[in-house]
Amino acid sequence: MSGDYSYIFSSILSGLDATIEATLGGIALTIVLSFVAGLAMLSSSRWVRFVSRVYVEAFRGTSEVVQLFWLFFVLPALVGFKLIPLFAGIIVLGLNHGAYGAEIVRGAVQSVPKAQREGAIALSLSPFQRMFRVLLPQAVVEMYPPFNNLFIQLLKSTALLSFISAGEITEKGELLRPVYGSKLVFIYGVELVWYLLLAVLITVVMRFLERRGARRLGREPAVRKRRRRVSQKVPDTTGAGL
Repeated sequence: MSGDYSYIFSSILSGLDATIEATLGGIALTIVLSFVAGLAMLSSSRWVRFVSRVYVEAFRGTSEVVQLFWLFFVLPALVGFKLIPLFAGIIVLGLNHGAYGAEIVRGAVQSVPKAQREGAIALSLSPFQRMFRVLLPQAVVEMYPPFNNLFIQLLKSTALLSFISAGEITEKGELLRPVYGSKLVFIYGVELVWYLLLAVLITVVMRFLERRGARRLGREPAVRKRRRRVSQKVPDTTGAGL
């Protein structure tokens, strides 16, 4: 009996590498597309804004599963070239979540106080210098929390790659289900734990980057600020004030 559980655990574990590769590849592509499309939506060119908006709305407004099927099944029928399952999954994850990330970038840049823009103009900085030396360094710090959520959502979306046999955790579990149907609690429990651990790891990394970015700008991290406010509201019960 214990041998069955050991085999199930090792089988699911064999899909961990593919899950991590899909997650990291998807995150990398998401970051690139988020900044390109997000900044493009702030462009002074109407056509650049139009193209970026079409991309964002197209991938936000259609099913991620259908996008995956289009890229993996329909595209080869049209061009005669079939992508490797894991690579196709990374492209879809990046394209889909990059569309959501573009709105994060756009909103964060626009949230920078107007005084910062006016100050940069007063210093005769070019639009490029204003963006990359004044606005983006401040906006990036505001992007970390929403990007943290987006990356965790991307991690969970890697389960969709089981539809195209990419060899990740969910597919490994589904291959075990017909044989070990009486141990579904353990199978899906192991999968849940692995997804949870990876999500926690993403959160730890993103919070570290957020604290680091806040310190570089001379800001107090949001978590520490909340704790300080709470401590200031706690009444003095030690009698020291008497």
